[in-house]
Amino acid sequence: MSVLKVKPADLKLGYAVKLPGAWMKHPFLSGNMIIENMQQLQIIRSLDIEYVLFYPDKSKKIDMPPELNDEDAASFNMAASEAQIKMQQDKMQRIEQAKAHRRDIQRTEKAFAQSLLQVRSIMSKLSSRPLNAIDDASSLIGAMTDVLLNADSLVLHLISAANKEQEGLYYHSLNVATLSMMLAKNLNLSAEQIKTVGIGALFHDIGKIKIPSQILRKTTPLTTPEQNLLKMHTKYGVDLVGLTDNFPLEAWPIVEQHHEYIDGSGYPKGLKESSIDTLAKIVAVVNEFDNLCHPLDISKSRSPHHALSYLYRTMKGKLADREMKVMIKMMGVYPPGTIVQLSDQRLGIVMSVNSDNLLCPNVLVYDADVPRLEAPILTLEPDKLSISKVIKIQALPQQVAEYLNPRAQVSYHIQGKP
Repeated sequence: MSVLKVKPADLKLGYAVKLPGAWMKHPFLSGNMIIENMQQLQIIRSLDIEYVLFYPDKSKKIDMPPELNDEDAASFNMAASEAQIKMQQDKMQRIEQAKAHRRDIQRTEKAFAQSLLQVRSIMSKLSSRPLNAIDDASSLIGAMTDVLLNADSLVLHLISAANKEQEGLYYHSLNVATLSMMLAKNLNLSAEQIKTVGIGALFHDIGKIKIPSQILRKTTPLTTPEQNLLKMHTKYGVDLVGLTDNFPLEAWPIVEQHHEYIDGSGYPKGLKESSIDTLAKIVAVVNEFDNLCHPLDISKSRSPHHALSYLYRTMKGKLADREMKVMIKMMGVYPPGTIVQLSDQRLGIVMSVNSDNLLCPNVLVYDADVPRLEAPILTLEPDKLSISKVIKIQALPQQVAEYLNPRAQVSYHIQGKP
């Protein structure tokens, strides 16, 4: 692709350009643009820059308007100056919004880290001090339920945390508990049922602590004996929660049945739809989703958007239909962790979604000229900036993938919107 250095005075409408220098040196939201109108052209010419980079291959033909007389030119220049000031103000407002989003994300990540510490402590206590473990879990789930039920609207955040391999169970358990409780709420279940779903989901895979680690971490296909041993985790899980008398009886089926399919092809008992516990069906959907996002072979990981699409396409008839549809609606068209291309051609990753407006998520945008920790986080607006398409992780250029870091552990945390 050819690129030329062009003086601002020599620019024309239709030119595809990249403005040199730092992002804050101009009023545009992006330094990459096609000059669509005379106002944009005038603003670029007024900037304190010696040249712009011109891309002939990306440009398009737009006829230049006739020259203005002196009086009209003066009016036009004044209007362009006012527009530039307004654009700069809007840009500064977006920067302040981005800073607020970052503070929000930092608070959320701190809360998530605290929850993860609690999960780690709960799991370690289950064998030695089971009564304490269940009490601690009830406190954690109770607090999460309060957030779910008392907020006017909810924000679902992406937590791009480094997943230590040996802590995968903790991340997975907290993720499945968080999303299962959200799904239970969206299915209009009672507060008590939401808590039961949370407890069951938190401990749904606890039986895996009795499975040899070489099986849990194996990235190549399991042998038949290995598969059979792994499937025993549902029985081991029931045995472990049975060590205490304060684990809710209503949550036992979740631990035992979260791998049952409504067509009878699941395990451990091959139950069909009418025999599977209602709450276990909820956790089964979320468990499948999280496993698609985080397979042992990371090269096969799917973005949340593509994981939901896969569920709907290939798991119909296996997972409960209503629960699956409500899950897809709840997560939004562009769930956190989805890689997207915006209407202005920029690439980004969805960081959070507000339950009030699923089509306008907050997106961290790739900009090679801006360090990742300062990357703009934009709240999309339908008439100004929107998502044009979803991008597969594998299709990202290497430098964009490293910047957006989509392979980080896709964990979720909820908070009420003030």
